[in-house]
Amino acid sequence: MNKNFLTISEFLFVGLMVLAVSCNQSSSESKENTKRVHFITFDPGHFHAALVQKSMYDAVDSVVHVYAPAGNDLQLHLNRINAFNTRTDNPTHWKEEVYTGNDYFEKMLFEKKGNVVVLAGNNQKKAEYILKSLEAGFNVFADKPMAINSENFELLKKAFETAKQKNLLLYDIMTERFEITTILQRELSMIPEIFGTLEKGTADNPAVVMESGHNFYKYISGNVVVRPGWFMDESQQGQGIVDVTTHLVDLVQWECFPEQSLDYTKDINVMAAKRWPTNMSLTQFKTITKLDSFPSYLAKNVVSDTTLQAYSNGEINYQLRGVHAKVSVRWDYQTTSGNDTHYSLMRGTAANLVIRQQAEQQFKPALYIEPVYPIYTDMAYEKALMEQIKKIQAKYPGVGLKKITGIGKGMMFIYRWKVIIPDKYKEGHEAHFYRVTQNFLEYLNKHNIPEWEVPNMLAKYYTTTKALELALKNK
Repeated sequence: MNKNFLTISEFLFVGLMVLAVSCNQSSSESKENTKRVHFITFDPGHFHAALVQKSMYDAVDSVVHVYAPAGNDLQLHLNRINAFNTRTDNPTHWKEEVYTGNDYFEKMLFEKKGNVVVLAGNNQKKAEYILKSLEAGFNVFADKPMAINSENFELLKKAFETAKQKNLLLYDIMTERFEITTILQRELSMIPEIFGTLEKGTADNPAVVMESGHNFYKYISGNVVVRPGWFMDESQQGQGIVDVTTHLVDLVQWECFPEQSLDYTKDINVMAAKRWPTNMSLTQFKTITKLDSFPSYLAKNVVSDTTLQAYSNGEINYQLRGVHAKVSVRWDYQTTSGNDTHYSLMRGTAANLVIRQQAEQQFKPALYIEPVYPIYTDMAYEKALMEQIKKIQAKYPGVGLKKITGIGKGMMFIYRWKVIIPDKYKEGHEAHFYRVTQNFLEYLNKHNIPEWEVPNMLAKYYTTTKALELALKNK
C-alpha cells in the first residue's frame, strides 16, 4: 500500500478528530457568545478600570471593547490587563478590542458592542457620559465620583430618572463596604447591648467621624502608580472634597442608617466645609506622572513655576437625620510610612466603635470596642459583650475579642476590646473590586437592587457637591 495515502479507517479517524475539535471550539464560542453581560470600557484613565477585570466572571464575556483616545492612559490600562492575563497564579483571559478614533464616544454609542459601560477615568464629563450612555440603552458601572460639582449633580439626577424609565442599572463602585473592619463596625452598631444607640453629637463633637489619608506616590500590584497629569486638576479629577469623601459619606449613610432610604431634600444639612491644597514640586510631579513639565491646564495652580498646589484635601461637617457627622480626606505626596490610613468613629450610648490604621496597628485597619464609662465598676457590660459577640461569630466564624487594659483619668483602669479578625476575611482593596462587581452583576441579572441604593446614591452626591459649593464660597 502506498504510504502517501491514508487508509479509509485512518481517514475517518482524522475526520472525526477534526469534527470533534471544531465542535468543541464551536461549543466554547457559543457558550461565550451567550453570556448575558458584555463589558465596554470607556476611556480608562484610572487604574480602577483595570481592577474591575482583575478577575473573570461567569456571566461576563471575555471580549471587552475599549473606546478611548490613543495615549498613555490607554496603554497603561492595556498593560495592566495584559499583566492579569499573563500572571502565573490564576491568570485571566480577557480579549481587548480597542478603538481609538477621535469619535470614540460616538462610535461606542453607535456600535453597541456591549451592554455595560465601565467608566473609570477623567471625571470632567463623566456625568454627561453616564447620562448619554443610559439614553443610548447601556447599563453603567461607574467609578466614584459620578459627580464633581453641582452641575454634575443635576445631570446625575436626570441619569437616574433615565435609568428608571429604560429599566437600566446605574451603579457606582463602593469598594469600602467590603472592608471587614467596616462590615463588623456596622454589625456591632446594630447590637444595642454592645453599642447602645447612636448619639446625635454636636458640631464640635460629632457622633460619627470618618478620616482618610492617602499618598500620591504609591504602589499597586507591585508597581509605582503612574498618575495622569489631570489627576491633580480639580476641573478634571474633582477636588478632594468630592472625590475620596464619596466613600466616606457613603459609609456614614450605610453604617448609621442601614438599608434605609434617605431623602437628600429633607435629611441632609451641610453646615460647614473647607478645602486646602497639597504642595507638590515639579520633581515629584515628574516622578508620578512621567511628564516633563506641568501641563498648561495646571498653570492656574502652579506657584513660582516649580510648585503645584493640588486641591486634594477637604472636610465636611454636616447633619444626617439630625446626627452630626464629619468626614475629611488628606493627601500627602508621600508620608513617612508610605501607607494610606483610615479612621472611623461611631459614638454609641454604651460604647464607641473605632477603626484605627496607624503605626500601632502596623498600618492595617483594626476595630476596637471602647465602652463610654469605667466598666471596672460594671462587669455586667463585659458579660453582655461576651454573650452578644456570639451573634457576630455566627456570621463570621473565628472572630474574637482581646481585652486591653489602660489607665484613664484619675488613674482608673479603663478596659477596651480589640476585635480579632482571621486573615481569611482580610481581602484587601483590590479584591474588593471583585466583590462590588459581583453585586452589580447580580442586580443586573435579577433586577433586585435594594430600594435604598438609588436614593442613597443621590444623597451621597448631593452631600459632596453641596459641600464643595460651600467650601468655594468660604475662601
